[in-house]
Amino acid sequence: MTKKENLTLDHAKELDKSDSLARFRDEFYIKDDHFYMDGNSLGLLSKRAEKALYTSLEDWKEHGIDGWMNGEEPWYYYSEKLGAKTAPLVGAKNEEVIVTGSITTNLHQLISTFYSPEGNRTKILADELTFPSDIYAIQSQLELKGYNHEEHLVQVKSRDGYTLLEEDIIEAMEDDIALILLPSVLYRSGQLLDMKRLTEEAHKRGIVIGFDLAHSIGALPHQLHEDGVDFAVWCNYKYLNSGPGGVGGLFVHERHFGKKPGLAGWFGSKKDKQFDMEHVLTPAESAGAFQIGTPHILSSAPLLGSLELFEEAGIEELRKKSLSLTRFMMDLVTQELTGCGFTICNPQEDERRGGHISMQHDEAARICKALKANKVTPDFRAPNNIRLAPVAMYSSFEDVWNTVQILKKIMENEEYKQFENVRDVVA
Repeated sequence: MTKKENLTLDHAKELDKSDSLARFRDEFYIKDDHFYMDGNSLGLLSKRAEKALYTSLEDWKEHGIDGWMNGEEPWYYYSEKLGAKTAPLVGAKNEEVIVTGSITTNLHQLISTFYSPEGNRTKILADELTFPSDIYAIQSQLELKGYNHEEHLVQVKSRDGYTLLEEDIIEAMEDDIALILLPSVLYRSGQLLDMKRLTEEAHKRGIVIGFDLAHSIGALPHQLHEDGVDFAVWCNYKYLNSGPGGVGGLFVHERHFGKKPGLAGWFGSKKDKQFDMEHVLTPAESAGAFQIGTPHILSSAPLLGSLELFEEAGIEELRKKSLSLTRFMMDLVTQELTGCGFTICNPQEDERRGGHISMQHDEAARICKALKANKVTPDFRAPNNIRLAPVAMYSSFEDVWNTVQILKKIMENEEYKQFENVRDVVA
């Protein structure tokens, strides 16, 4: 099939017939006649995630506090077990990954650990398109060190308003930069940055570099250890389907093991020392050192079931299907919606695209409301961005076909005009 062919529903059905991952759809709770295209914000519940949560609840019910060591899934080593199961998804050694905290608390932890201003090197480099929470964390960490964030936070500019050029980021790696924090995939446009190249260029200049993997983990493979990335953070509730507010995760390259955590807490202890209750911390000799407080077991448990599915499916196969789904969607948008005012703003090239497509439209907020009224769940980002994420684990090509046809109907009949062009409280 080429982009010039006239795509039909039959094309979608044929692609679904040859989909080696189609069986995983039955693992999820999916509503009939509803098309969920927001897995890049919150993934759907799987039956195995549900079962894993019930297991932890049963352990609590049966064992009480002894669930920490004696349950079916003992809680004391839960974060390490989840870290080891996550490691293949990010291309890391087991001990380099820990499941803990939230994405923003983990950002605070690792910025406070790796941001060491000295001499002329006092600034942090980010970009102007990154998720706001990352910027808030950087600003507060700068201020805690006594620096004015307006002077010491450098944000790379976008030339088109929705993507970045690696060349511009590299040019900004000047002698006064102490640390770099970038997204792996830009949350608005879905652009995938060249993490390996950026890491190499940062290290040539003696700069520590970390990445926010929120919009890439579970959608595409990474090679954090091999690429030499210093640290990374992510949430698990998007493509990894761990549930709303689910626990986060972090990676620290093994060369940094032994580095004192910027924010210390007792669950960063070496496991066999933790309950000695000494007032001198003996950190774990792994990424576990960067834990702070007691693991959030009931928000961690669903991830265990979800990760079983990723082990069976394989992240490389999931990436292949994801790229096929988004390519099919982009081709359909071009075929069916030309002249309707949409601009596809994510990169077209597979190697530069994450797991969702991104479109701009002047009426984006009300179009998203019309989609919801037609049983399609999209994602709106102010001021005019529509994100659609057909997720490889549970979306079909027929879902994509139907989504675009519904969008076409909305535009042709001007159904969106019955809604206000303003976002809801939660967009």
